[in-house]
This record gives sequence, structure tokens and C-alpha cells, in this order.
Amino acid sequence: MSENHILKTLQIKPFLYLILSEFFSQISMNVFNFILLIIVFSIARSNSAVSGVVIAFTFPTIIFGILAGVLVDKWNKKKVLFLTNLLRALMVLPLFLLHGNLFFIYAVTFGVSIVTQFFIPAETPMIPVLVKRKYLLSANAIFGVVMYSSIFLAYALSGPILYLFGKQNVFVFLALFFLIAAFFAFVIKVKKKEAISPTLPVESIGLSFSSEIRTLVALVSKTKTLYHALFSLTLAQILIYVLAVIGPGYAQSILKIPIESFPFLFVTPAVIGMSLAALILGSILYKKSKTYLTKLGLLILGIAILLLPYGDKLTSRDIVQFLNLYLPMFLQINVLHIMIFLAFIIGFATAFVFVPANTILQEETSDESRGKIYGLLNSLVGVLSFVPVVAVGGLADIIGVKAVISAIGLIVLVIAGIRIFITDRK
Repeated sequence: MSENHILKTLQIKPFLYLILSEFFSQISMNVFNFILLIIVFSIARSNSAVSGVVIAFTFPTIIFGILAGVLVDKWNKKKVLFLTNLLRALMVLPLFLLHGNLFFIYAVTFGVSIVTQFFIPAETPMIPVLVKRKYLLSANAIFGVVMYSSIFLAYALSGPILYLFGKQNVFVFLALFFLIAAFFAFVIKVKKKEAISPTLPVESIGLSFSSEIRTLVALVSKTKTLYHALFSLTLAQILIYVLAVIGPGYAQSILKIPIESFPFLFVTPAVIGMSLAALILGSILYKKSKTYLTKLGLLILGIAILLLPYGDKLTSRDIVQFLNLYLPMFLQINVLHIMIFLAFIIGFATAFVFVPANTILQEETSDESRGKIYGLLNSLVGVLSFVPVVAVGGLADIIGVKAVISAIGLIVLVIAGIRIFITDRK
């Protein structure tokens, strides 16, 4: 009887502590983001003021992403995880007294975001330090489930948490969660283990910052699997941002539901889909080619997004009309049910990109270069998502939400087709 890789991975105590640290850190960070948007709008009653929070949080990604990765590779990643969580706890706490000062909110948001740039390239690169190569896919599957579940919980609970604690005490709650994350990072024990054979050599240690970046970019561009994994992860994260921007318009113009209901109705099945796919990848498909799994994920993702605005076409089909005649009222198939199903598929497909692509990044890099890779990924997402996120709203106003979502689906399908039939056959 073959061993269950998911259960075996969860028995690795240092990895379990990393996951717990990740959970509390993600909950605190995402609740912090959501709550600040609410608080700033209640203070200023201005969408521009809310945009200021978004800019204060995303700008450091562009400036400090790669720099943070270079520096983290020179430091002890366990200590970086501990100190970044501790610093964020200390930075959030003063908002207990100054939560009504808009400038101070922007300053704290900017500071927390800078610290987070150092947290990111220390977080995921810790996995191959704690887990053997054969369990890497399963470890990334568990990591993905915890990350996306914590984001979902943060989104769902941010309102109740704000209501329960109030605009002052909520920051004490967030600081406490960051401290708990710091505690679990502190108790991680890192044992010396046999290094994973990397594609990126350790020659870059000791080089100047500019030399390290040139070496990194040159090696990534020449390493096919690494380049494709980075590209796939960047694309998947940009798609998440773009769908989040266009979501309210999709809810209003196509689903005809209250905008406030959309995040829960879309995010819940998407997270369930991500979790199920991650578990399947980690316990059943861990021997399959990671490149193949990533391409399959992109293909399914493109199809699901393309179909997203056409639920009404499916519900008007004779077969659906026939089934609805015999189904109870609450089970009758409508546009909303189609959206929920496709959201589940989008989440499922996203995990097929996220889990194997992250595993490739970890297998193909050394501990001395892994932080730079994740710093580069963070910067790529920040830079490349800016134009699509800004443009997609305006395009939806001009040509319609349906046309924009269809175009996004087609673009993803074309990219998947190029990966399958052209680039990977060379």
C-alpha cells in the first residue's frame, strides 16, 4: 500500500509550524487590508482616498520586490519570517490610537507593505528547506490550501471582526495574530538536509546587486522550465486581480445580483475548487509531470473564464429547460448556478497552475537563489498587473463586461495553446 504524501508531509513538525505561521500571518494581513479600505472610506467618503490605500500597499512591490529577494537570500529565512511578523505587529498597533488619521493610515500601510516584501521571498522558499524533494508537490498543495483558505476566511470575516472589535480594538486583534505567526516561525527547527540539485548555481553569492539581477534574469531566460513556471504563476495572479476588478460589473450586468453578494458567491466555490485540486495533486497526481499539470491548468482556466459570461445561453438550452421541469424550485438550474460551478472550476484550475509551478521553482533553484526568484515573481506581478487592472474597468464600460471576460478567456486559451503546441515542442 502506497503512503499518503499529504499525511506524511503534515507529520513534518517544522513544516506544520510554517503552515500555522502562514495561516495566522495571511489572516492578519488580509483582514488588515480589507478593514483599512472600509475605515478609509468611512473617514473620507471618497473612492480616491480608498485608492490611496491600494497604491500605498502595491507601490513597494514594484520598488522593493527584487531587492528584498536579493537580501533575503543572504539572510537566515527563519529569522526573516520571525522578524517580519514581529515588525508588522508593532507597526499595526499604533493604529489603535491613530485610526482616524488618514495620513498615518497611508504611512502605516506603506511601511507594512515594505516589510511584507521581505516576508514573501522568505516564506515559500522555506518549504524545500524543511521538506524532502519527493514531498515537495504535496507540501505546496497543503501550502496552497492554507493560503487560499486563510485569504477567504479573512475576506469573509473582516466585516464581522470589525463589528465585533470596533475600529480601535481590531488593530490589537491583528497585532496579536501577527505575534502568533511570529511565534510559530520562531519554533521552526531547520535541520541540515541534502540540497536539491538546482538549475540556478550558487555563484551569485557575493556579487553586487546589479550583477545578481543580471545573472538572475539571464539564467531564468535560459532555463525553460523555470521561465515557464514564473510566467504561469505571474499570469495566474494577474488573472485573480483582473477578475476581482471586473467582478462587480459582472454581478450587476450579467448575473443581476447585488454587488455585495458576489464576492461570497464567487470566492467560496473557487476556494473549494482550489482546495480539492490541491489535495488531488498532493495525494494522487504527485508523480505526474509538473509542466504537463501546469499546461492543463491554464487550458481549463481559459475555457472556464471564456464560458463565464454565457451562463444564460446554457440555461436556455432545451435539455436544461427539460431538467428544470422536474427539479424542485431551489435546485432549478439558473445563471447563478452556472457561475458557481465555473467559479469552482476556475479555482480548481488555478491550483493546477499554482502548486506544480511553485514546486518547479523550488526544485530548480538553490536556497541561495530562491528568495531572488520569489522577489522577481512578486515584482513581475506588481508591474505587469498594473495596466490590466487599470484598463479592464474602462474597457468594460466601453465594450461591455461580457466582451472583456470573453477576451480574457481567449487570451488565456491562446497562451495555453502556444505552451502546448509550440514552445514545449521546440
